[in-house]
Amino acid sequence: MRVRVKWLDGMAFVGETGTGHAVVMDGAPEFGGRNLGARPMEMLLLGLGGCTSFDVIAILKKARQPVLDCEVIVEAQRSEKVPKVFTEIAVHFRVYGDGLSEKHVARAVELSATRYCSASIMLGASAKLSHDFTIIEGPAPRQEGPAPAEA
Repeated sequence: MRVRVKWLDGMAFVGETGTGHAVVMDGAPEFGGRNLGARPMEMLLLGLGGCTSFDVIAILKKARQPVLDCEVIVEAQRSEKVPKVFTEIAVHFRVYGDGLSEKHVARAVELSATRYCSASIMLGASAKLSHDFTIIEGPAPRQEGPAPAEA
């Protein structure tokens, strides 16, 4: 696996994946950025959320669970001192479906966290990492726009 990150200007960069996809990253204005894209540390959390979601959905589908939707909220705290590594990361799944088995969802989340999700295992080696879930009967409500901002 190989990626390329190219400086654009200011504190903005474009990341290009080996599979041909691109994403813009930028810093906060107080650090010379213009808020043109996600922060690099946010990208790490997005990667974690995507990796573990991929596993959970694959496991639930293999178990023939009637999953209709899935979202994961990842919240993290960082050290106050440089390097500002993640110290705690909480991964919370909201799994929507008609008649999902709690046992199957719990097992899917646990297998992802402990066996399959490389990002969870790697980040869990340096931060306190927790995974939990809520099962919601029926489809997910339609939501427009980006993820809710931090409170």
